[in-house]
Amino acid sequence: MVLTNSISEFSSFKDIDAQVFTEGEEVYRKIFESYKNNYTKLMDSGLYEHLVNKDLLIPHKEVEKTENCIIIKPEKIFISYPWEWCFSQIKDAALATLEIQKIALEYNMTLKDANFFNIQFKDNKPVLIDTASFEEYQEGEPWCAYRQFCENFLTVLLLMSKVDIRLKNLITTNLDGIPLDLTSKLLPIKTRFNPGIFMHIHMHSKFQNKYSESRKKISAQRISKEQLKIFIDNLYNVTNEIKPPLSETEWGEYYTFTNYSDESFEKKKELIKSFCAELSPESVIDFGANNGMFSRVIRNNGSKMVYSLDIDESAVEYNYQQAKQNNEKNIIPLVYDIFNPSPNVGFENKERTDLRTRTGRVNLVLALALIHHLRITGNIPFEKQAEFFSSYGKYLIIEYVCKEDSKVQQMLLNRKDVFNDYSPESFERSFAKYYKILRKEKIQDTQRVLYLMECLSNEF
Repeated sequence: MVLTNSISEFSSFKDIDAQVFTEGEEVYRKIFESYKNNYTKLMDSGLYEHLVNKDLLIPHKEVEKTENCIIIKPEKIFISYPWEWCFSQIKDAALATLEIQKIALEYNMTLKDANFFNIQFKDNKPVLIDTASFEEYQEGEPWCAYRQFCENFLTVLLLMSKVDIRLKNLITTNLDGIPLDLTSKLLPIKTRFNPGIFMHIHMHSKFQNKYSESRKKISAQRISKEQLKIFIDNLYNVTNEIKPPLSETEWGEYYTFTNYSDESFEKKKELIKSFCAELSPESVIDFGANNGMFSRVIRNNGSKMVYSLDIDESAVEYNYQQAKQNNEKNIIPLVYDIFNPSPNVGFENKERTDLRTRTGRVNLVLALALIHHLRITGNIPFEKQAEFFSSYGKYLIIEYVCKEDSKVQQMLLNRKDVFNDYSPESFERSFAKYYKILRKEKIQDTQRVLYLMECLSNEF
């Protein structure tokens, strides 16, 4: 195999056993000599086949095999990050990690790490993407990834559930996981009376701090494989018992509270379908997707990938649960804040990249019932909105919500109206700097207008 323009994936530079790289649009993983024995055991033992058949491990093909290395080509998958996941996505990723560990033990192997970045979602099911995460199990050894699992998954779930769902954002400044001692301090006192939480968080934290301060090497207690299985089962049960926070917002059931009539709502759907019929977009970003209803309208009309994004955790939770329940493919519900989007973070700000880098420029951007939030709540001028949307995709379907609309009036109820530029003329004039208007359709029985626009840039 001759690779002439390969580019190393920056996020895998810490891995001493394997290196991810790209060649054009394809993704490869180079298995180094140091990991060949473990890789061979993974493939020959039946563990690889078992996990792939259960959709718990991304499948791959071997494309080159020499004495020094093995190059594999894993199935390509979109990469998202845990701060973009809703509560149930994080929980499902955690449970999948533990299930993989339990299965690995049956084949005399173990997960050597439990990094939340190693889990991604394929058709809304969590799947391990790091083929080099396994090593041969050594009798009597505890699970070496236990602390990492607790700091990557258990801490996040407990803080979201027991304290505040927004504490998930601590991950963006703690890429190795939220520290046990910080979690122990933030959790309510009553969690100390829960045996599982007390053991895996509070006692675990105290144990780690004790040995950190004494600078003594931790002598791991010997544990049989059967005892280890019981321990993993306990950790699984503790994780599975964590419930999502009991917070509901109107956005979780957004379309129950719209000011559309049934007829106008159906007209909006039909207009969007007709716009899509003209474009046949393969990839779509739906900004402000709410519960994903219009993401599904787009997906059901032929789109191969829809990124369904919303700022509200409850809406994304609902969207994800619907996708799971209906076994939906080609739709990715994610938490995304336009005012404060996922940044480039990590070493040299290159380990984890922003959403635009990961999606690439898509065929179509959807922005329904969104511009008034951007203009009034976020103080983002129409021209800046146009510039933003044009950087993501070639075509744009956008809904203009006039100032007289009841939703806009509600937003202005307790604030001074300083938005003198909020008019259809100003909107069209600002967007005309970045787009050509292809279609303009008034939504029946409303004062709202749907636009289909094409980006003026030649970069697509």
